[in-house]
Amino acid sequence: MIKVHHLENSRSQRILWLLEELGVGYEVVPYARDPKSRFAPPELKSIHPLGKSPVIEDEGRVVAESGAIVEYLARKYGGGKLFPSTDSPAHVEHLQWMHFAEGSAMFPLVLALYVGRLGEAGAPLRPRIQSELANYLGFIDRALAGRDFLMGAEPMAADFMMSFVVEAAVARGHAADLPNLRAYQTRIRARPAYQRAIERGGPFRLA
Repeated sequence: MIKVHHLENSRSQRILWLLEELGVGYEVVPYARDPKSRFAPPELKSIHPLGKSPVIEDEGRVVAESGAIVEYLARKYGGGKLFPSTDSPAHVEHLQWMHFAEGSAMFPLVLALYVGRLGEAGAPLRPRIQSELANYLGFIDRALAGRDFLMGAEPMAADFMMSFVVEAAVARGHAADLPNLRAYQTRIRARPAYQRAIERGGPFRLA
């Protein structure tokens, strides 16, 4: 059975949602953040040298990095449903969304979080960070116009990647003027598989 090393309030929530959608059995190994630093506990380093989550174990294989995990699980257990065919015009668009979630969209969200903790010392950086957030999140919002999910009516692998971006953006107040993005979050949260993932993984708070 797949074992998910699940850190509270982290990217591993997207892995639980994916597994619930796939209907694959799995075990959750929960970890709590340090209450002061909010870092992952040192126990995770016994699973993977970086000590980060998510990490999964499947048939003796340890897989880290949420993007790699999503692709690994979706290809192994998804029966081809979560990726456009490689000869489809949608293939490259979907590939870009897969990488955009962590490669571009998360960077200003993380910067905003840490710079916000600096108080006035971080003030010079905030205009640039807000500009980047508006650029990237606005791009997602426009792409979702007329679509339930990034590629159409049903979630694909890229939507599992994007779910954490959207949750973080909404929770931290960056999506007030982005109705398509907020509606996208609502559709994701309404899915029974997502709700089951929350039940398995525990409360999910990113604010």
